[in-house]
Amino acid sequence: MFTFQTILKPMNFIDYYNVLEIDSKASQADIKKAYRKLARKLHPDLNPNDAEAQRKFQQINEANEVLSDKEKRKKYDSYGKDWEHADAFEEARRNQRSASDGNGRGYSSSGNTRNQDFSDFFESMFGSSGYSTGGRSSAQFKGQDMNAHLNLKLSDVLADQKQTLDLGAKKIRITIPAGVEDGQTIKISGYGGAGVNDGPKGDLYLTFQVLNDTAFRRVGSDLYMTHIVDLYTALLGGEIEIKTLTGKVKLKLKPETQNDIKVKLKGKGMPVYKKKNIFGNLYVTYKIEMPTNLSDEEKILFTELSQLRN
Repeated sequence: MFTFQTILKPMNFIDYYNVLEIDSKASQADIKKAYRKLARKLHPDLNPNDAEAQRKFQQINEANEVLSDKEKRKKYDSYGKDWEHADAFEEARRNQRSASDGNGRGYSSSGNTRNQDFSDFFESMFGSSGYSTGGRSSAQFKGQDMNAHLNLKLSDVLADQKQTLDLGAKKIRITIPAGVEDGQTIKISGYGGAGVNDGPKGDLYLTFQVLNDTAFRRVGSDLYMTHIVDLYTALLGGEIEIKTLTGKVKLKLKPETQNDIKVKLKGKGMPVYKKKNIFGNLYVTYKIEMPTNLSDEEKILFTELSQLRN
């Protein structure tokens, strides 16, 4: 059974531009470049015991997810942390403009609204009890979305795992699908904050941090590794043993195997996310190891071999 830590928090306003250390007028290329630079610096693999680096890594992933999407970025620039409610807000504003409360009151806004709270907009438009053309009523709005982060190891996600998340006031039982990736976020509907005026509950966004505790390099569902082969086996051929995530396999090496030859072990990679019994591949690159500390006899033999070849 693996262990993990959850950090549950409401989705308060975060200046994503400041998080990525860029200007609000940055191009998409600038955003991509800034994210990659910070991701390399703050990645959990390089900062295994640094809680602050992990927190910042979570933030840059969140910022990149929003700002790298043109439509999401446009909404964020207008509504900040409430960008996901932008469509509902626009519709409510249109309804308010087309109606009158008898005093000719209307709604106007100027400047950037990213730092304002979404509920403030509605209160300024409708008052605390809301507004409808049929008389006073309570406007219903979705509750606050929440973020949680789950720390896993790569060896933990080789199979589906059932875990209980403690959200403070309640606990939920979830299944973590095999093959989840570092930085991947899933939505658990209805487990966020309570809605306003009996509106629907917000959602819980669960982001996975997967620490690579293996000797393999992961790219999606594929794994990569190097395997050292001694010169004599490379020249003459033979049998070698490769360690995979699920055990050892034996391979036959052809004579005269060259350095940097890459072989594919089909189905020996990571499980593919939400695809039962389907796995990626393991790619093994052979590195030929030259002998050292040659004896006098070996030097003579290699000299004879050299003369024979020439």
